[in-house]
Amino acid sequence: SVATQNLTCVLEFHLVGFSEDPALQSLLFGLFLSMYLVTVLGNLLIILLIISNTHLHTPMYFFLCNLSLADVGFTSTTVPKMIVDIHTHITVISYVGCLTQMSLFLICGCMDDLLLTVMAYDQFVAICHPLHYQVITNPRRCAFLVSVSFVASLFDSLLHNLILLPVTCFKAVEISNFFCDPSQLLNLTCDDTFNRDIVMYLIGIVFGFFPISRVLFSYYKIVSSILRVPSPDGKYKAFSTCGSHMLVVCLFYGSSLGVYLSASFSTSSRESAVASLMYTLVTPMLNPFIYSLRNRDIKRALQRTLNRIS
Repeated sequence: SVATQNLTCVLEFHLVGFSEDPALQSLLFGLFLSMYLVTVLGNLLIILLIISNTHLHTPMYFFLCNLSLADVGFTSTTVPKMIVDIHTHITVISYVGCLTQMSLFLICGCMDDLLLTVMAYDQFVAICHPLHYQVITNPRRCAFLVSVSFVASLFDSLLHNLILLPVTCFKAVEISNFFCDPSQLLNLTCDDTFNRDIVMYLIGIVFGFFPISRVLFSYYKIVSSILRVPSPDGKYKAFSTCGSHMLVVCLFYGSSLGVYLSASFSTSSRESAVASLMYTLVTPMLNPFIYSLRNRDIKRALQRTLNRIS
């Protein structure tokens, strides 16, 4: 009845959860709550360490601090609602709430995307042009790059809202995910899709193709430069410098690509939700561990902070 009712005025959407089995609800609630707390606390710890330790006030850690902040926002726009839905067994979200969640999701997600691109550029300059690093990555330019990333993210969110706000008819009110996925919301509209598809393709090129191309180009130059280093110690040091970021990039873009591939080849809404969970929760949760376990500066900053507390 939900799919066949007159949807000229949509007041709410229904989100598809992971399982309707009552026996699994408590397990999923505890699992996702634990993962969310680890994600938030881990990223907030990275931010605290960078702010409180002056030797970490460098361009690389400035970008990392902003990435951790974006990760907290990215996860917090979707996961708390999912946890509440599991606990209350209510999967309804209002129309206004859905558009708000979508807007915040796009802002934080695009910030993640663009900051990873900026960090790849930072690594490229540090390894390929070390003598000009301080000049190229001066504080004013770093602040400018983060500001541009934020403005571009706002613009992406605004474009999606301009497409969806005039829509008065939806094919269904059931969203095959645990949050208001922008792509699925657009697929539910009844309006002419030609102009919408053109805009979405342009958005995909600007926020998908260009950042990935920039990251790949940066790491092509980085690897080429490292391979020319004669000493094994020099190669190891260079790879260790950018290894953490390379791993985070692979996790983020790999899981994001997996979501769209699964959406194309899988008809199961549960599988789409699991795939989405990878980049909305798992990747932001792993980022603090990757940067802390593979980074001596973060380890030293953590040790100093613990010594100060004790």
